Amino acid sequence: MEGVSVRKIKKICVFCGANSGKDVAFVNAAFHLGEVLGKRKIDLVYGGGKLGLMGCVSTAVAQHERKVLGIIPSAFTVNNLVGETCGKEIKVATMQERLVMMMELSDAFIALPGGFGTLEDLFQMISWAQLSIHNKPIGVLNINGFFNSLLSFVDHAVKQEFITPKARKILISATTADELVDKLQAFLFEPDPALSKLKWSPSSSQKEKLDLTLRL
Repeated sequence: MEGVSVRKIKKICVFCGANSGKDVAFVNAAFHLGEVLGKRKIDLVYGGGKLGLMGCVSTAVAQHERKVLGIIPSAFTVNNLVGETCGKEIKVATMQERLVMMMELSDAFIALPGGFGTLEDLFQMISWAQLSIHNKPIGVLNINGFFNSLLSFVDHAVKQEFITPKARKILISATTADELVDKLQAFLFEPDPALSKLKWSPSSSQKEKLDLTLRL
């Protein structure tokens, strides 16, 4: 990465399935991602528990003696629904509270294969970056083409002018963990000039008006 400005990433939040998926490559890739984070001395933030790919990546990070933080809604801890969190655990009241805390405590975000919950978290984080609520890099680990159709859809939305080319750059993708972390470290945030003027602090009494032609 010679000649490229590298951002310091100390903690990465990983969104992924609480199931292991059909392809054993997903499990192997989740373990490998955890190993890569551990070797690079990067700590993990994730959704807690030990099920599916979430358990794989958290176990691998812990085995490399890096810190693991699971942020989990209290509802999931009833009757040990998702298993014991690998590392420290913070219980929150709602799913939204969990995502906000993940955003605040992480330096970057990676999505592995998963279902609706994974996709919700991924796109919520992308939307918040577009709105300049945060400026942290976001990527998908495209294992065996799992995200091919999703990436094609996003590109289609760009062509149809619902997503701007600048906003499209928010979503990074790679097929290996090392390549993806390298891309996250090299990411340069390009805020939308109008959206970056929004004031999101609780003390703001009024949001600045936006031109209605903006494509959100």
